[in-house]
Amino acid sequence: MSRSRRAPDDPGQATPGQGVPLWRLLQEASHALGQVRAGRSLTPVLEKTPPPLRAGAQALSFHAMRWLGSAQCARDLLLQRVAPGPLDDVLCVALTLLLPDEKLYDEFTVVNQAVEAVKRNARTRFGAGFLNACLRRCLKERQTMAAAIQGDDLARWNFPRWWIERLRADHPQGWAGFLQGAQRPAPLILRVNARRRDAADYLAQLARQGIEARRWGPTAVEIVHPLPIERIPGFLAGDVSVQSATAQRAAALLADGLVGQARVLDACAAPGGKTAHLLELRPDLRVLALDMDAARSRRIGENLQRLDLRAEVQVADAAQPGHWWDGRHFDAILLDAPCSGSGIVRRHPDIRWLRRASDIDALAARQDRLLRALWPLLRPGGRMLFCTCSVFRAEGDARLEAFLQCHNDASDLASPGHLLPASGGNSARIGDNQTCDDDGFYYALLEKRPARAVAVAARLRSRLG
Repeated sequence: MSRSRRAPDDPGQATPGQGVPLWRLLQEASHALGQVRAGRSLTPVLEKTPPPLRAGAQALSFHAMRWLGSAQCARDLLLQRVAPGPLDDVLCVALTLLLPDEKLYDEFTVVNQAVEAVKRNARTRFGAGFLNACLRRCLKERQTMAAAIQGDDLARWNFPRWWIERLRADHPQGWAGFLQGAQRPAPLILRVNARRRDAADYLAQLARQGIEARRWGPTAVEIVHPLPIERIPGFLAGDVSVQSATAQRAAALLADGLVGQARVLDACAAPGGKTAHLLELRPDLRVLALDMDAARSRRIGENLQRLDLRAEVQVADAAQPGHWWDGRHFDAILLDAPCSGSGIVRRHPDIRWLRRASDIDALAARQDRLLRALWPLLRPGGRMLFCTCSVFRAEGDARLEAFLQCHNDASDLASPGHLLPASGGNSARIGDNQTCDDDGFYYALLEKRPARAVAVAARLRSRLG
């Protein structure tokens, strides 16, 4: 693919509109907003954006997703009824540029270019005068708008109310910091391939090339000013991959204690970042990487090929082992389960508007099914790492507690538990957590006790009871 691609975990921090008229980017971002409102993920929508516009359209779309609650509140103050869809999309994107204290553009430029955007679209040109009046009224009544935004949770935090309420209940001490942090672009963090490079050596190379960077962990390096993938030193050669520092904890947690050519299952592996990290740390592992999506499974193979790593890749549903398991037990299982993605909203700010409260229970039930289906595939003495990129306890501690109640052969080992950005995670479960200012995640490490140990424990409980 010849066109320039941005790092997939980078939310697009390029200057919106650099070299492209703002009205044109407003058209693309407004179309993207309309697609999200229709329930479509922003990522595939942006992939269809013409290459010369993609970086600017992504930056503006991400900005609009982060401030959509404020914009909709202001829109409702300005209008008695919502304008037709495409026109309302342009209005709301323009309002996200006018309302935050930190401005990306001069406010009168925003008004002028928003009007130009609707004039140049046959579906919206009828509303040019209407849009101009709305935006100019917004500028005049800014103080009133600001007061209204502060009095409305959705507008103040730019998250759905159900999300705010659940987060506040789950994390009474850290919920506000998480919501505030979600308004900032996520850092671009690389995983240095331990088979080829040392993180300190790679940092020195970046410094020699004038690229500002800092170290986040044993293999994690942040590029302070994000670059397109092709311009990241060593990426095409397989020296580094894009992966958040929080996600990089998975491979180290699971690989610790494995000996020899251990058999490992990565049960929901696409796009293959954790599979690759396991093999970078332990090239002797025999890894089976599963994913039920054929297109995403191809990405596992592509990533492994770039890194010169080998694993068996299958397209299969991990929750139905009868269709793919050969009967040989695994020494370790990594279950990075499908979840709400509530911990990665800095990287994917559309998630907050795509999810519904009812999704959480449905996802939790799916996580339970996966845990139950995969546990019998683990050998006695083996370990399973259950993780989600979620900050909701229904997709973390609650799943672990429910599983342990039904499986007396499972031991809960020291692990990070819930990691909330800007917090140190659950220090009651592990004592050496570092501050997490990256993605929100959940980690639980389980060990399968041999049958004899389970029987002994049962007899002891019987005597004591």
